[in-house]
Amino acid sequence: MIALSLAEIAEVVGGQTHDIPDPSVQVTGPVVRDSREAGPGSLFVAFVGERVDGHDFAAAVVEAGAVAVLASRPVGVPAIVVEDVQAALGALARHVVGRLGTTLVALTGSAGKTSTKDLIAQVLGSRAPTVFTPGSLNNEIGLPLTALTATEETKFLVLEMGARGIGHIRYLTGLTPPKVGLVLNVGSAHIGEFGGREQIAQAKGELVEALPPAEEGGAAILNADDPLVRAMASRTKAKVILFGESDEADVSAENVRLTDSGQPSFRLHTPSGASDVTMRLYGEHHVSNALAAAAVAHELGMSADEIARALSEAGSLSRWRMEVTERPDGVTVVNDAYNANPESMRAALRALAAMAGGRRTWAVLGKMAELGDEALAEHDAVGRLAVRLNVSKLVAVGGREAAWLQLGAYNEGSWGEESVHVSDAQAAVDLLRSELRPGDVVLVKASRSVGLESVAQALLETGAEGEVAAR
Repeated sequence: MIALSLAEIAEVVGGQTHDIPDPSVQVTGPVVRDSREAGPGSLFVAFVGERVDGHDFAAAVVEAGAVAVLASRPVGVPAIVVEDVQAALGALARHVVGRLGTTLVALTGSAGKTSTKDLIAQVLGSRAPTVFTPGSLNNEIGLPLTALTATEETKFLVLEMGARGIGHIRYLTGLTPPKVGLVLNVGSAHIGEFGGREQIAQAKGELVEALPPAEEGGAAILNADDPLVRAMASRTKAKVILFGESDEADVSAENVRLTDSGQPSFRLHTPSGASDVTMRLYGEHHVSNALAAAAVAHELGMSADEIARALSEAGSLSRWRMEVTERPDGVTVVNDAYNANPESMRAALRALAAMAGGRRTWAVLGKMAELGDEALAEHDAVGRLAVRLNVSKLVAVGGREAAWLQLGAYNEGSWGEESVHVSDAQAAVDLLRSELRPGDVVLVKASRSVGLESVAQALLETGAEGEVAAR
């Protein structure tokens, strides 16, 4: 964060200083909410959670070097006390972003946000210092904490914005007003909470509504292939740039193919030229993500050759998203267990099929959460798709939703041992330990709450005698 005195911070957040002998002392380190991350010059933000009260760690963080605590009550050590810690954190982020000359890029969408954010960060980072959202910290706490890591040297600030209802993105853009806004897609993620795709589109479109007009440099990057996203052009005064396969797209790809290992290769077309890309990531769905990143980079002045080079060098920065690891015995484990929705499930299954190359494939799948009334149909459809893609064996893990996955596979023609329903992650590990053969490819994917990353981790742990050991 840029250096600010405690007096300045108190004024910005509307707080009162307590137990601060010298208000001119500056915060020069990071703003953190995890007491373990507190260090010299930092500011600790004390949230009250369901299980832990951050105020209880006030003395410890100051002892570790924190300058003060942003708190909702006096804590006996230097503190700035406010009525609402979250609102104060947001106000501080808004103030810091306003003082910087950073170009702020925000993105949202139902699927692919984090992977695309990572691509944008790496492409822009090849040009100039870039700060970006770590992982999926895209809510009202994670977003301002990320913004506060920017400094005077930061040229680009790339922020992922999530939403679980109308007004959420409007709130986030109020904290960190973007110049460039990207909307990837409108899908089924969280549809149970929103009530329908139209409501999701309403929420996601709040991003483009927050952009400055074109004459002030505002740019809306929209997916030309998604009608609900394409329609958002009418909701913004910013310049509109389209990406995708549509003839209307300003940024597009041709000659798309997958390498033998399942990595996308294509010729990138931008208004400033064309160049060839071969990605390190896995799955054809990353072509759309790459086009979105390319559209952002083009708008911010990068040439087609620069963009293509950066896309070809970019890797995965966030864990458990299509992490591909080959064991010593030749078994390939694809850990995509961070989260799941119908769109990302289909993309992962297609990537698995592309990676097969004649090898046996396993899809270890679990529940897709927050689908509401569409849950049965969507799980059934994923099970059917696994069969149509000739996945060798579907292992459905968990309760009711897993049963629906297997039912879909069964109804599509998967009988006998081609699909199986197991109760939990350990049962899946036990099955795989007994049946995997060298050369097999295993995809592991479910919503975050299922915790199927433990299956992938267990498969990658090799015992002293070379057998897979479960955690």
